[in-house]
This record gives sequence, structure tokens and C-alpha cells, in this order.
Amino acid sequence: MSSIMEAKEIYDGHADLWVRHDPILLSDYSARPRVLELCGDVEGLTILDLGCGEGYVGRQLAKRGAASVAGYDVSSGMIAGAEQAAAAQRLDHLTYAVSDLRKAEFGDASQPVDMVIAVFLFNYMDTASMSRILDRVRKVLKPGGRFIFTVPHPLLPYIKPAEKPFYMRAEGGYLSSVDVPFPGRIWRRDGESVEVQAVHKTFTTYFSALNAAGFTRMPHVEELHITADHVALDPDFFGPLADLPLHVAFSLTS
Repeated sequence: MSSIMEAKEIYDGHADLWVRHDPILLSDYSARPRVLELCGDVEGLTILDLGCGEGYVGRQLAKRGAASVAGYDVSSGMIAGAEQAAAAQRLDHLTYAVSDLRKAEFGDASQPVDMVIAVFLFNYMDTASMSRILDRVRKVLKPGGRFIFTVPHPLLPYIKPAEKPFYMRAEGGYLSSVDVPFPGRIWRRDGESVEVQAVHKTFTTYFSALNAAGFTRMPHVEELHITADHVALDPDFFGPLADLPLHVAFSLTS
């Protein structure tokens, strides 16, 4: 079974645990706020949200003034949740489509967009699939457009025990396991947890794929982590992750 189909099953089966209006998942604290900061001023921008899930980040961008946000996800359950949340908040400039991005086109190269985001998308596919999407991102971005994406930190499965509130379980060696799916789980602050997955890639994998797709400028790269403020907010939940690299954020200009 391919990793993307496993992702579809994971999210279709537990979409209700992902839909939220306020931060509750670990990554709502450790990753998504920084993604929004990296997006900067989005007033009037056209944005594609690849692997949008239930639309949490896209809704924040819409509220910050984006002219349009088009979300794509392989899970019909997550898209249904995104549509319901957008309708409830009267965000009619959000649109959604169920799509396996490994195979389907997205966006319109004749009408390029200002920004593309992909928050924890590439950890659900192999390098070849990621590379095809990167090629398409280049085609649908305006000159000078922004591309921001996040992935689990490649080293996390090797340095963090398989314990809450977040883990990826390594299946083999760091260099030899590229494109091997690592199972994982991420917790919410209310004690619920959801399955996640990381199809392992090294930093070399990401940089090589970006360069091959035509992103030749040096990207801005950040290792995202728990802060002292997080630990002060909830020591029991965030404390076990102190001083660990959890995710990586890439920000590029076309």
C-alpha cells in the first residue's frame, strides 16, 4: 500500500480529531504559528494550500486578508471538515478540492499565484512524488512568489523515544532509509492523539529536490522546536520535548 493511501485512511478515519478552531495539537504551537509568521503580510494575495487538511492554516491566512486560498487534500473527510469550518466562519474566499497531489495538476500556470504553502505534506510521499509537486509549484508561482513548507525533522525519529506527545519511529538507518515510511503519533493537549507518518528524507534529499525543480536560491531554513514559553504554559505536555528539533520550515522565493 502506498504511503499516500495510508495517509488518506489515517485522515478519513479520524478527521474529527483534526478539526479545530483554536490551537490544540502540538504542532499548532510548535510549527503553524511560525509558518504564519514566515508568510508575513498576505493582504490581497492569492495562495495555494497543498495538503491543507481541515484548513486550519488557510483559515488564518484568509482572516489576515488573503484574497483567495485554494486548499487541496487527499482526504475527503478532511476536506469536508475544512468546508464546514469555512462556511461556519463565513470565509467564502476559501475553496477546497479532494486531490491526490502526486498525480493531479493543481493551480493554473496561466494564472500564477503569489504564494504556495505545504504544511506537513511531503512527509506522506516518496522523493519522486515530492519532486513532481515541486516542479508544479515552480510553474504556478509568480516570479518573486513565495513557497513555504514544513516537514518533521529528519533526525527526530533517531533521537526521540516512541513516547508522547510526539514521535516518529525509525525503521532502519538515517542514510539508508530514504523513502521508507516511519509511523508516528502526535498528541493534543486534551489527551487525544492522532496517527501521523514520515516518509523519511534527509536534508540532502530536500535540497537536491529543490535545486532540481529550479529553486536555485538558498532557502531560509529553520529547525522548529518547543520554547520556554511553551513549557511555562504546560510543563507536563511540552516539557518532554524541550531542546529537541521537531520540525523543519523551508521558505523560498521563486
